[in-house]
Amino acid sequence: MYPHQGSQAYRQVGLESSAMGADPHKLIMLLFEGAHSAMLRAKIFMANGDIPARGAEITKAINIIQQGLRAALDHQQGGELSHNLERLYDYMTRTLLQANLQQDIDAITHVDTLMMNIYDAWKQISPSPKA
Repeated sequence: MYPHQGSQAYRQVGLESSAMGADPHKLIMLLFEGAHSAMLRAKIFMANGDIPARGAEITKAINIIQQGLRAALDHQQGGELSHNLERLYDYMTRTLLQANLQQDIDAITHVDTLMMNIYDAWKQISPSPKA
């Protein structure tokens, strides 16, 4: 095992441990953090000209947005807010796809900024008391 693979395996175990003990609110926070991390790595790979790695990280961010955040929306309880978030997540997905095709680092930054704004709002509504 190469050092890079070891650190990657360590991070994966840490993430799985965090997810296993997390409440639903924390799980959503982990999804935001994962998408943010993937977009940061995609920008680094884009700057370095590593096309396959860039594509893999953008795909990872899209999957988190679509299969995690978007799939977790509850239209019954969320009403208009959940519908607006669904449209925003679809916009983010389309923008990331275009960013990958056009090698547009600014578009990734734009989506990441939107994502982190939602993440910050999500942190503010934490159901658990802060330590």
